[in-house]
Amino acid sequence: MALSVLDLFSVGIGPSSSHTVGPMRAAKRFADGLKGDGHLSSTTRVQAELFGSLGATGRGHGSDKAVVLGFQGLDPETVDTSTADDQVAAAALDAELMIGGNHRVDFNWDEDVVLHRRKSLPAHPNGMTFRALDHAGAVLSERSYYSIGGGFVVDGDADADDRVVADTTVLPYPFTTADELLAICKREGMSISDVMLANELTWRSEADLRDKLLALWAVMRECVDNGCSAEGILPGGLNVKRRAPSLFQTLTADTGVTDPLRAMEWVNLFALAVNEENAAGGRIVTAPTNGAAGIVPAVLHYYVKFVPGADDDGVVRFLLTAAAVGILFKINASISGAEVGCQGEVGSACSMAAAGLCEVLGGTPEQVENAAEVGIEHNLGLTCDPVGGLVQIPCIERNAIASVKAINAARLSLHGDGSHKVSLDKAIKTMKETGADMMTKYKETSRGGLAVNVIEC
Repeated sequence: MALSVLDLFSVGIGPSSSHTVGPMRAAKRFADGLKGDGHLSSTTRVQAELFGSLGATGRGHGSDKAVVLGFQGLDPETVDTSTADDQVAAAALDAELMIGGNHRVDFNWDEDVVLHRRKSLPAHPNGMTFRALDHAGAVLSERSYYSIGGGFVVDGDADADDRVVADTTVLPYPFTTADELLAICKREGMSISDVMLANELTWRSEADLRDKLLALWAVMRECVDNGCSAEGILPGGLNVKRRAPSLFQTLTADTGVTDPLRAMEWVNLFALAVNEENAAGGRIVTAPTNGAAGIVPAVLHYYVKFVPGADDDGVVRFLLTAAAVGILFKINASISGAEVGCQGEVGSACSMAAAGLCEVLGGTPEQVENAAEVGIEHNLGLTCDPVGGLVQIPCIERNAIASVKAINAARLSLHGDGSHKVSLDKAIKTMKETGADMMTKYKETSRGGLAVNVIEC
């Protein structure tokens, strides 16, 4: 399966890539399919059922709202995040949906979007079924979809091993393991970002790719800026106060401070700003998921702010390298918290960011692979237990800690020669096996861990 850097990094809406972005894309795909199959004009009602982790935490993750927006033809990349909630509220109040943006159907919020907390579909914890009905209640179309992490969506005929959307593009340097990637680098005398760039040129020109990656970086910067200025309480009922604005004010005011760890506090700020924006339903770059969206931007901001000689070329190489590592997680394990716990989200993102930073700091391919391995090894076993089903506690703070960990992993690896006992491939395999062994209550169901030991107030 061929994956692009633009598959791993895409613009979306918070608070979750698998629970918000994925369901919105799936619902839009279903609505588009009704038109393509000629069923739209006969449709008088649509229904959605969300299963597994989507059913258990869908309210807190905005899965139900995302489905409504998707039915109405909106997509995560362009939906107006400032009016999204109002659009959903209007649909519920008016008891109607405009399917695909222009075909009216009746809509009952309580009956037409059902969340099953204890039922699951077979192929993945994030399953959903949509159906369209005619005026007599007969089913015109019924489709199931799976949101498999990072905003990726596969059709209901997928099986448990379908972790990527099929793409049969023939790449000049295909790789499915880190060992294969390192072998290519050694044989061709290329860096990891060089290999990724050569593969990307199969889909688009270098100029186009550069523009798209720098556009993603611009969205990341805007997200940090928004998070640093938006004060108040995050939605959802936990009364979590945004911390980024006050931390930003403190850091910008204390210009004369010589604390050698001040850079770490800036990294904390960058990650907090992104993930607070995500929790508020803002515009986010999945990297590779929304729940872990703060780590790559925070480490990229560290590179730009604190590394002499940092430039746009470095940003592009960082993202290409990070994506190469993300691809390995995607095809060999999972980036879905509902499938393997938070090790698949924050752990993968930490590994990706460590690799990207190591590359732009001058690391060899072997050192980059080492940095990526360190990043995931020390996140193995990390559970996904969001309090109240919201991407807030422990998610926001966890991104800040993992961002600093990624920087440490990169710097530590640069002091070695790239040789180490545990390979990245073995660490990824271990993550997958650990996720399989992990009890369901620790995999984005809010039925274990902090989710049951913290009072929601």
